[in-house]
Amino acid sequence: MKRIILKAGEEGRILAGHPWVYDNEVEKVLEGNSGKGPREAALAPGELAEVETVFRGKPRYLGRAFANPNSKILARIYSPSKEGVDRGFFKRRIREAVGRRLLYGGAGEGSYNLGREPARLVFAEADFLPGLIIDRFVGWPLAAIEENVFERPLDYDDVEARLGPPDSWIVIQFLCFGMEVRKEEIAAALEEVLGAPLTAGGKALGLPRGIVERSTARVRELEGLPRREGLIKGSVPPGGMVLFENGLPFAVSLEEGQKTGHFLDQRDNRLRAAAFASQLVPAGAGLRVLDGCSYTGAFAIHVLRLGDGGFNAGEQGTAMFADCVDSSPEALEMLRVNAGLNGVEDQMRPLEADIFEFLRKAERQKETYDMVILDPPAFAKSRTALGGAIRGYKEINLRALKLLRAGGILVSCSCSQALDGAGFKRMISEAACDAERRLHGLEFHSQAPDHPILVGYDESEYLKCGIFRVL
Repeated sequence: MKRIILKAGEEGRILAGHPWVYDNEVEKVLEGNSGKGPREAALAPGELAEVETVFRGKPRYLGRAFANPNSKILARIYSPSKEGVDRGFFKRRIREAVGRRLLYGGAGEGSYNLGREPARLVFAEADFLPGLIIDRFVGWPLAAIEENVFERPLDYDDVEARLGPPDSWIVIQFLCFGMEVRKEEIAAALEEVLGAPLTAGGKALGLPRGIVERSTARVRELEGLPRREGLIKGSVPPGGMVLFENGLPFAVSLEEGQKTGHFLDQRDNRLRAAAFASQLVPAGAGLRVLDGCSYTGAFAIHVLRLGDGGFNAGEQGTAMFADCVDSSPEALEMLRVNAGLNGVEDQMRPLEADIFEFLRKAERQKETYDMVILDPPAFAKSRTALGGAIRGYKEINLRALKLLRAGGILVSCSCSQALDGAGFKRMISEAACDAERRLHGLEFHSQAPDHPILVGYDESEYLKCGIFRVL
C-alpha cells in the first residue's frame, strides 16, 4: 500500500482529529519496500493509502485514508488503524452511526423516533465515513394521502390507522472518489444493516422501498467527479411523500428540490423558533411573521402550528400570519401543499421574490413584523468567497432588523461552513449597529444531533442559528 509522507510539522491538525490531508502538506508518496528501498509513486483516485509523518527521524503512523490526487484534499482519513475497506467495514460503520442516532431517542422535546420520523443516518467524516451522507425518510406516498379524506391538520396516528405503518426511503450522497468507486458495496451494506435488528431483542428499521442518489454538491466537481442523481434501487412515490417532523406533516419530493428535499438539520431550531413565537405579545390584531428563504415552509409552519394560541393574547389566542418568501416557484408550490396538510393555508402567503429585493421593498413600504426568520442558502461555498458572503448576510440581517418592531424576534441562520460562529455573531452585531437597533442574544444553536459535530473537525459544525430579541 502506498504511503503519504507529510512535510515536517504538518501533523498537528491531524493528531487533533482533523481527517483531511491537503496536497500542499505532502512531502512525497512512497511505494514498495524492496532491497533498494521504497520508491516515489503516484496515487490513483479512490485508492487506499497510509498517512505518515516523520517525528524525531522516525516514521509516525497517522491513519489510513481514501486518496484522490485530483483534489486539493489529497487524502481523507477514515481510520487511525490499518483497517481494510470491504462490505463488512461499511456494515460496522453504518451500524455504529445508526446506533448513535438511537441514543437521541427517548422522551422530551427534540427526541428522535426513527420509526416515525426522518433522520440523517450517516454524516460523512463526523461518522468516520468520509464523503458519504445517508438520509432516511419515513412516511407515506403523497398520492395515498390525497386519495383519502383526512381531517386537517394531518395527524400521524390517524394516517397510520388508515394506511398502515409508514414506509421508508433512502437518499444517499457520494461526495468523494473513495466512496464513488465503492457504491455497490455501500448500498448492499446499508440494506443489510437496515434489515437486521440493531440491538439485542430490538426491531429492524426495515428495508427501504427505494434508494435515491442525490450527489449534486459542488464538492463532486472538486473531486473530479460529475454531479449525479437518480434511482439506485427500488422506487419512489411519484409526486412525493409525506413525512412527520416534530409531529407536523410535510410533503417532500425525494428526486427534486434542494439537497435531499427537506433540511433535516434545522429540526430542533424550528422548535426553538416556535417556542419564542409563543412568547410574543401582540401589538395589534394579529402577529406577523416573515419567513425569508422559506423553501417549503417548515419554519413558518412550525411557528404557526406550535407557536400560535398559547401566549398572552386572551383565552382564544391571537391569529398569526406568515409571509413566506422564496425565489423558487417549485418550492412555493410545495409550501402550499404543506400549508394545506397542516391546515394553515389561510395564515400563509407565498411570495416569489429575491430576498434582497423583497427586504428593500418592505423597508421602503414601512412594513413591520413581530418575527423574522432568515434561513438563506450558503453564501460562502469556500473561504475565498467569505468576504462577499459576510456582506450578503449582513445586508439581509440589517434590513430584517429594520422591519422588526420593538420586542420582536429575529431568527437568523447560516449554513456556510466557512463562516464560523464567532464570525456570524460579529456580523449580527455589525448589522444591529448599522440598523441602530439593540439586541438581546437569547439562544445560539447548531445543527440537530443526527448531524454530529466531531471535535477537531471544525467543518462538521457548519450550521449557525441565532435567536435575538429587538429592544
